[in-house]
Amino acid sequence: MTEASPSFVTELIAQRGNAAASRARLDEAIARADALEATLHAFTYRPEAYVEPDACAPLAGLPVGVKDLIDTIDMPTAYGSPIYRDHRPQADAAIVTKLRQYGALVFGKTVTTEFAWRLPGPTVNPWGHTHTPGGSSSGSAAAVGAGIVPLALGTQTVGSVIRPAAYCGVVGYKPSYGSIPRDGVHPLAASLDHIGFFAQSVETAALAHALFVAGRPEAIDSAQSWQAWFAPLASPPRLGVVRTPFDARLQDAQQANFEASLAQLRAAGAEVVEIGFGADLAQIVDALQVILRVEAWHAIGPVSEYHRAQLSQHMQALIDEGAAMPAARYREALALQSALRAESAALLAGCDALVSVPAPGAAPEGLDDTGDPVFCAPWSLLGVPAVTVPSGWTARGLPLGLQIVGAFGEDLAVLRTAAWVEAAIGARRDLPLDARHGSAA
Repeated sequence: MTEASPSFVTELIAQRGNAAASRARLDEAIARADALEATLHAFTYRPEAYVEPDACAPLAGLPVGVKDLIDTIDMPTAYGSPIYRDHRPQADAAIVTKLRQYGALVFGKTVTTEFAWRLPGPTVNPWGHTHTPGGSSSGSAAAVGAGIVPLALGTQTVGSVIRPAAYCGVVGYKPSYGSIPRDGVHPLAASLDHIGFFAQSVETAALAHALFVAGRPEAIDSAQSWQAWFAPLASPPRLGVVRTPFDARLQDAQQANFEASLAQLRAAGAEVVEIGFGADLAQIVDALQVILRVEAWHAIGPVSEYHRAQLSQHMQALIDEGAAMPAARYREALALQSALRAESAALLAGCDALVSVPAPGAAPEGLDDTGDPVFCAPWSLLGVPAVTVPSGWTARGLPLGLQIVGAFGEDLAVLRTAAWVEAAIGARRDLPLDARHGSAA
């Protein structure tokens, strides 16, 4: 299911109450999934039938993919692990309850890596089937990238929304930490875990923000209310460029695309300035790794006591490293996280947002690894809002992205800036060729 233009939300508003339009959206999603799933493998489960869409609700029967880390009472939720095969939760996650209240349909459960860590599922990249879609929100990224659903839920602990969105040529939005309740979402590291969204435009990500972060359903009461709430920037933004200790990992195509994107933004009127980020990024990433290991040990260690043989070597190693981590290092990491989050606005150095790459390059070839999340890690530790938008393509036709980062709690401002960046770069393509033709390549 694809958006023809950035007017998707106003079209959705215009069609509210039109049962035929709601049903047509669902039927299109079903047809596309039926045509592509044999190759794409984005879903772990799709129901045989759906309840009749509520055409008068804000989301009017919108089909939404839900990561298989997120509980659904009416569909299996396995958390990417054979330990929970056929597990049926006793209640919906809080975010799923909200989805249903707004009239959206859970189109299906999307593939996750094992407990949102490193062991990949079978999902392929819609733009190149021998390449990873990224992870851990693999299926959600691929389902939106292939045009099956216009919106999907993911989670991010290190880079599991922003990176796969970039790999699959879609928009990824990670809200500020804690802005969406995580009840009913299996934890990996509670101090780092975020719920996030995949969408085919920044506008659709902003729709998700209005409903699930800001709690402002009145923003989509009419086209006028939406245009007032998600108004374009009054003037081009001031954007800070962050160079990192990890830049040596950048592939040539990603580096060239990043510089070309900066040139496009300057040409469109943005003030693009190099800033000295006021914190040690390598220290930030190290702190994230400490917190991740200790909290994964607490979250999954009890399962390991009884089912260790059913856990991957990746997960066993993570748990063991967490168990061995000195308590003092964990406390120091949490203290650094708290201090930097409070200083996030100052770290922007007077810029409207920071811009960086979301990954070292395009999606790596092969399905055994989901890619390097290091360029997302600092912003996950700080818990600040981040958005990635498509920024170009490699010679082999794989997507590349640009990451836009803001101050803690300033999500709407970051989304408005990202919408400006999206329009200035204009790199989005409608669908992969196989999805456009309705058959797997």
